[in-house]
Amino acid sequence: MALYLSKPGIMSCAGNNIEELWESVTSGNQTQIKKVTACTGEDFYAARVSDSNLKAAKARYDMRIIRIEEAAINQLTNEINTAISLYGSERIAVCVGSCDNGTEFSLAGHRKFFAEEKFPQEYNIEMQGADYVATYISERFGIKGPCSAFSTACSSSASAIIKAAELIMGDLADAVIAGGVDIASDTTLVGFNALEAVSSEITNPFSKNRHGITLGDGAAFFVLSREPLSDTAKSTKQIQLLGWGESADAYHMTSPDPTGAGAERAIRLALENACLQTKDVGYINMHGTGTKFNDSMEAKAISAVFGENSVAVSTTKPVTGHTLGAAAALELAVCWAALCEQKRLPLQVWDGQQDPELPKLNIVDKNNKLVAEGGKELKVCLSNSFAFGGANACLVLSL
Repeated sequence: MALYLSKPGIMSCAGNNIEELWESVTSGNQTQIKKVTACTGEDFYAARVSDSNLKAAKARYDMRIIRIEEAAINQLTNEINTAISLYGSERIAVCVGSCDNGTEFSLAGHRKFFAEEKFPQEYNIEMQGADYVATYISERFGIKGPCSAFSTACSSSASAIIKAAELIMGDLADAVIAGGVDIASDTTLVGFNALEAVSSEITNPFSKNRHGITLGDGAAFFVLSREPLSDTAKSTKQIQLLGWGESADAYHMTSPDPTGAGAERAIRLALENACLQTKDVGYINMHGTGTKFNDSMEAKAISAVFGENSVAVSTTKPVTGHTLGAAAALELAVCWAALCEQKRLPLQVWDGQQDPELPKLNIVDKNNKLVAEGGKELKVCLSNSFAFGGANACLVLSL
């Protein structure tokens, strides 16, 4: 079954729409990643969305994460309304991946509780509900179909997009608003720092000099449908979700299987599901967090499937930051843009000193123009997402 992806709605540090995001990841623009001071007084590099780009949300709870989500969703209003008119609100579903549960209200509310033994009058436990990022979209557009939130750490929005496809294939929906949203809150920054995973510099993945991750805000959403929607149909290219693969290695709560076996299985299942061979793949957007454990196991997994120095790869997290639950959807949007443009591949911004202990990768870090020999066309992209707890996912996009 062909499943079509609309033009994505985007909000991130690296761009307020897909055009701006694409320009940032193909030029390597890191200027929006800046140092911030957390509530503990510690300074971190973070890829936060500027508050000047956000407006008050039309939501029962006007949280920063909802403002970021709404900024992305607003870009899909035409596609969503078209889907509702074609299929009816009962046949539209919502699937959202996220890890943050209203931490800005939670922290403030609990500070008041510990000081005064009562919560603020406006505080409501629903603010911390994992479902609210999905519930809000259903409420906003009057959608009556299934509404689900997914929290599988860094693969959350991949899980949401896969479930969206399964809902359509199972005839439980005809179109799904799918994607993810997350924020680099103080809770996130301090928590990852406690794991000694946050880099003291902007992340430098796959380098022998890497020090960890750079966290970021972001949202990316698509309308996934049985047929191209009106605005999408005007495009010369129809981008399809061709396949996906998931695995759960359950090796450790915060560490992936160091052999890369779980990641390798997800990639192989995605290729099998899409009925593709390794030679069909033109580009892989890697998970590429910049941590020793992720980079090592992902390099092993890619090498095991594709061989060393073969398929073009890069990670765009040095430009977007690691947007956690939104990362998979944001990086799938980068793949969507690469297939649409057909001129460039996303750059990886790093020092170019690949860790000699890792299998060699064909990293796109300069001269990112697509090979034009024989009119070669980029037809297939993979997007990897490998999360805490061994929740691995790989998505396949094609023309």
